Amino acid sequence: MKFTATQVAELLSGKVEGNPNAEVWNVAKIEEGAPGMLSFLANPKYTHYIYETQSSVVIVNDDFEATAPIQATLIRVPDAYASFAKLLAFYDQMSQNKQGVSSMAFVSKSAQCGENLYLGEFAFVGENVKIGNNVKLYPQVYVGDNCVVGDNTVLYPGVKLYRNTVVGKNCILHAGVVLGADGFGVAPQPDGHYEKIPQVGNVVIEDNVEIGANTTIDRATMGSTHIGNGVKLDNLIMLAHNTEVGENTAIAAQTGVSGSTHIGKNCVIAGQCGFVGHIKVADGARIGAQSGVLGNLKKADDYMGSPTQPLRQYLKSMAHIRRLDEMSRKIDALEKELAEQKSRQPK
Repeated sequence: MKFTATQVAELLSGKVEGNPNAEVWNVAKIEEGAPGMLSFLANPKYTHYIYETQSSVVIVNDDFEATAPIQATLIRVPDAYASFAKLLAFYDQMSQNKQGVSSMAFVSKSAQCGENLYLGEFAFVGENVKIGNNVKLYPQVYVGDNCVVGDNTVLYPGVKLYRNTVVGKNCILHAGVVLGADGFGVAPQPDGHYEKIPQVGNVVIEDNVEIGANTTIDRATMGSTHIGNGVKLDNLIMLAHNTEVGENTAIAAQTGVSGSTHIGKNCVIAGQCGFVGHIKVADGARIGAQSGVLGNLKKADDYMGSPTQPLRQYLKSMAHIRRLDEMSRKIDALEKELAEQKSRQPK
């Protein structure tokens, strides 16, 4: 789909400088521009590219001052970066505006589906499922019995929702997400084998949650594994049974959270962190990459290390660790000197 510079400017409440009929149909970095491309300039380090870019239209800040002729049509806005982000969201929505139910999909007769549903090939909707309006289920999505999927939610290819899972409105579940698999509940027996503990709870995902590819969230043993409103989960995260994550918390890739751990609101958790079970993390805590959280974190502070400690304490410890070789050599020298002194003493 093509858009003129005037149409783009109207969408952004910007001002056209140059050819108002210049047409664009795709986006590109300013240094990789080509005819028909739309780019933006926000970082001053990239300013020199605007004089050589082949993009047809470039979004710039209102205060941008050209020092040489520019071939592209400019659209001046208060914040070029924010405006381009808005355009990307619009472009993404347009390019993925799929509708209709494939003849190769299956929907149970007892399922309730809202309007403007997209259901791709080999998608499955089980019994007593409730699906809201404008929901998109891409090919090979599985929605088990008694699940709920809220309005405007997107499930990308291969997403699996086990029975009784609840997903709120405006959520995005990327390819390979699994919600509601059994929690790792096993009980050791006197003869050494493990007896499976039935997992009869579910997973509840509130509104505006995004879950990255191949992330798994286990159903609760009893009750619900609960993910709060606005939570953002990266790829390859594992959340165990009865975990709770507070609203607007962000967790990066390869983090693992053991059962019944409660993570607070507005936390930021970097990649490859590990959490033991049955602990609580305070609202607003910020945890550095590869940290091992072995106990409660009671304050909204910066944490790092394994076992986790306040960031300042961790940095002091690391400073001492870096000096271990030097300290070891000094101790060896002192021991040698002490031994020599003892050997010189009269017996």
